[in-house]
Amino acid sequence: MTALDAHSDVTTALRFPEGFRWGTATAAYQIEGAAAEDGRTPSIWDTFSRTPGKVRNGDTGDIAADHYHRVDEDVALMRRLGVTDYRFSIAWPRVQPTGRGPAVRKGLDFYRRLTDTLLEAGIRPVATLYHWDLPQELEDAGGWPHRETAYRFAEYAGIMADALGDRVATWTTLNEPWCAAFLGYGQGVHAPGRTSDLAALRAAHHLNLAHGLAARTLRGALPGAAEVSLTLNLHAVRARSQTPEDLDAARRIDAVGNRIFLDPVFHGRLPEDLVRDTAAVTDWSFVRDGDLATTAAPIDSLGINYYSPAVVAAGSSESPSPWAGAERHVRFEPAPGPRTAMDWPVDADGLHGLLVRLRDELPGVPLVITENGAAYDDYADPSGNVKDPERVAYLHAHLAAVHRALADGADVRGYFLWSLLDNFEWAYGYSKRFGIVHVDFATQRRTPKDSARWYAEVIARGGLGPGEA
Repeated sequence: MTALDAHSDVTTALRFPEGFRWGTATAAYQIEGAAAEDGRTPSIWDTFSRTPGKVRNGDTGDIAADHYHRVDEDVALMRRLGVTDYRFSIAWPRVQPTGRGPAVRKGLDFYRRLTDTLLEAGIRPVATLYHWDLPQELEDAGGWPHRETAYRFAEYAGIMADALGDRVATWTTLNEPWCAAFLGYGQGVHAPGRTSDLAALRAAHHLNLAHGLAARTLRGALPGAAEVSLTLNLHAVRARSQTPEDLDAARRIDAVGNRIFLDPVFHGRLPEDLVRDTAAVTDWSFVRDGDLATTAAPIDSLGINYYSPAVVAAGSSESPSPWAGAERHVRFEPAPGPRTAMDWPVDADGLHGLLVRLRDELPGVPLVITENGAAYDDYADPSGNVKDPERVAYLHAHLAAVHRALADGADVRGYFLWSLLDNFEWAYGYSKRFGIVHVDFATQRRTPKDSARWYAEVIARGGLGPGEA
């Protein structure tokens, strides 16, 4: 049994299908560090984190969890957990520093070493090409609102396919393009920190275009058995009431939060109501002939990142807002129930509802939970243990929701827990801990939390045991 201190009865109350993929996930800027080593140049997050007032405590990802120098230790932790898969992201400025031209050999070598170490440990590598760290030089040239960035991304995808195509069997083009577009260019709370509804909508389209171009590039460069995917943070939106006004508020958020990606990627179209809602912002003339055929390039699976639901009502949102075209029509309401350290409501029913919705709307598209987890204020006690019962309860509830969705006919192929390590949590810096492995950032000491031991047991038995909290 490859588990951390596994000791429980293998009899399971909720068993997952044979071959279900049990993984964990990270992102390059959040864990790697080595921000200026071996040819890496600044990304938009390096620049943003150095801008006073943008990141809590002035934290940066310069060192983060020092994963760049601790690959062997971190893969050994995963092996002890018994995970079958590891989802990591590739830092674009580490392998192609300007976002153009040839790759840096040392950058490629780092990811070759990571994937080889994973394979030697019996862990399947799952690579994400973009988890928000755009090379700063491309941002200076216009960033994601600029069409040319999509073509540079496709070129970068080809470089990585040539370098790792013989090692990596699953490729995700983009992680959470909604956050990249609307938090980065609309609300300005993520890098690069712009506040323009028009820039956010242009960025969203060019991210969709980049995905389609990269998917085609990957298909042409990878072995036939390789999988190409996309990961979205779809919003589980609920109307506060069944009044027409509140239902319309939910529709507006669904359009700019979900269907702005789902419709171009799976149906080759823009949502008509989104175009109407945003008419005061843009006429969408930046969408050119042929773009929507490109965005609809076939993929093998859809990744779903889920943390919490949202409740909306008719009203207005704060400005600047990430909800382009909806700010004057929608107000977000407090959701009931317990909350995480991020002040996010805990409600696993939202995940079940999303999976059932996708079962109905995207028949034949396999689904993978590519991120799910929670931040809590956990710490190492004097004996060196990290007890995090709230996280265990959160994970248990959400895995039970996935199991329920499977029973209801959703084609869910795997679950990736966010996150392996405590890390740099974007604008929150190091103040929020999502990891199942505690990181003392002063010493870089890793300590598996109780949730790591619990997850190892879940993997070892292939499901949730009876009588668990």
